[in-house]
Formats: sequence, C-alpha cells, structure tokens
Amino acid sequence: MPSRRPPPPPPTPRRLSKDERYRQLLRTAQAVVREEDADKLTLAYLAERAGVSKPVVYDHFPTRSALLIALYRWIDTERVNAFREAMSSTTRSLEETAQLLAHAYIECAADNTGEFHAVGAALAGSQEKAAVFQELLDQCVEMFVAILAPFVGRPTQALRRRCVGLVGAGEALAGAAVRGRWSRAEATATFAAMILGVAKVEA
Repeated sequence: MPSRRPPPPPPTPRRLSKDERYRQLLRTAQAVVREEDADKLTLAYLAERAGVSKPVVYDHFPTRSALLIALYRWIDTERVNAFREAMSSTTRSLEETAQLLAHAYIECAADNTGEFHAVGAALAGSQEKAAVFQELLDQCVEMFVAILAPFVGRPTQALRRRCVGLVGAGEALAGAAVRGRWSRAEATATFAAMILGVAKVEA
C-alpha cells in the first residue's frame, strides 16, 4: 500500500507592509469606537483587538492623542471621498446638486452621534484638534470647489474664496440646528439657496 503523504503545511501569512499595517490599525480603531466607545480606545487595547504586539502599535502611534488625531483625519477623509464619489456618479442639475450637497453637509455637521463626533469629543482640550479641524475644513472647501466647478466652467480663485464662505456658513447653520434654533430642514434649505447663489454668480 503506498504511503500517504502528509498534508502540506498551511501557508505563512504574508507580512503586512507598514502602510497596510497602518490602515489595518486605523480600521480596527474605528471599529472599537463604533462597537464600544472612544474612551475604550487605548494603544494597548488597539494592539489586543488588532492581534499585534504593543510595540507595533507604538511604532505607528507614539501616543493615544496621535492615534485619535490620525483616526479623526481617517474618518473624515473616508466621508469626503465617499460623498465626492457619489456626487460624481450621476448627472444632476445645478439645483439638484445644491440641494444634495446642502443636505449631506448639514446632516453630517449636525450629527453628534457618529464616530467622527465621538473621536472629536475624545480630543477635547487637545492643542492639535483646532489645527486638524481647520485642515478638514480646507478639505471640504476643495470638495465644494470640485463639485461646483463643472457648473461654472473652471475652478477659479473667486470660486474657492466663495466656497470658504460656504463651508463656514454650513458649519454655522448646522450649529444652529443642533442648538434647536432652526430645524435641519430649514438649515438645509437656507444652505442650498446659498450654494445655488454662489454657483450662479460664478457661471
């Protein structure tokens, strides 16, 4: 009787590159915030959830504050990219675009229950938060420019300046909605009218 060959050993898992590990750790950190709470997110707990040693986590995030800042950027960039992709996937009129952009921005900025808000609250008092928040607002400005540019021919410096004003107005309107001064629907309608006005001035 021929002898049976032993089964081959399982393949050795491929070692992640530094960038891949960084993304894996951020995805795991986001899951911790979503499933548990931002207060639960420590470097040691992240290492446990990700199945890596603590030095691996410390190599990417020397402090908990650095982890929270990176996660804050990560979540916002994911939201902006997803929204930009959704806006570019369908042909819409200027009026439809203004309404959708206003609705998405107000709903997002006024949401005080999501992961972005939870991480922001955990960063309260951090000296870096204000600078990072401004960086994220600048990303929103560029998103507004990219979405409105097809309706005005080309992105001009005048359009960019007006989009800075739009983003500031969106933040103020969302804040007023959170405080109960106006409903989200009223804030959205006002913001949509402002977006439409800027686009028509530029066209």
